[in-house]
Amino acid sequence: MGDETELKVLIADDEPLAAERLQLLLARCEGIDLVGTASDGDSAVRMAKALEPDVMLLDIAMPGLDGIDVARALAEARPAPAVVFVTAFDQFAVAAFEVAAVDYLMKPVDPARLQRALGRARAYVKRRSGDGAPPARKGSQWLDEFWASDLTGLVRIAARDVDRVSAERDYMRLHVGRRSWLIHHSMAALEEGLDPELFVRLHRSAIVRRDFITGFTRNPSGRWIARLGDGNEQPVGRLYADRVRSIAGR
Repeated sequence: MGDETELKVLIADDEPLAAERLQLLLARCEGIDLVGTASDGDSAVRMAKALEPDVMLLDIAMPGLDGIDVARALAEARPAPAVVFVTAFDQFAVAAFEVAAVDYLMKPVDPARLQRALGRARAYVKRRSGDGAPPARKGSQWLDEFWASDLTGLVRIAARDVDRVSAERDYMRLHVGRRSWLIHHSMAALEEGLDPELFVRLHRSAIVRRDFITGFTRNPSGRWIARLGDGNEQPVGRLYADRVRSIAGR
């Protein structure tokens, strides 16, 4: 980071040992100015408004406002800080993404992962420079990545790599090639968050990437069936039949 502008970092964690570990790790990083440490969500918001940090290292489970609430409270700030969640829990990954966190670190924090997270935060700060606005997602509003749990921890999945999404009770399954991951989300929220230029909902329990659709056929009852790039088929719900006509330009 050498001659780059220093990143002003604020830590918010109610566990003194965890906060101290982050302080020690940050002391080894170049280009970092630790401006303060908050021990609860309410003080984190107050300190952030007063100190205007570039980066917030936020625990999620804290007294008062939790980390997600803090991120929401600061989302409209100008300039809005880059948020990196640092937590012992993986079930908040989707909520963290919804508040546009730039990264999600699991405790105990690995020094190399922290460095990568700070790199993402620095990129965020560069993109927001100019008018102080937070960096826009593709299309200014669309989801561009997911965080899902697997046996090794958390894995980042780029939205553009998702072939299709299928509903499984209270979860959504992201299908990427031969692999798949479960995330705790609703189909309605995904339909609203995914770029409609890239994805289309074909059924109450299915969203498909448009270029993953290779064709359409009709079954004997006249219902549309989408043929997919992996050889599978996806029935089109009657409420979504108009999507077939729009995709086919008819």
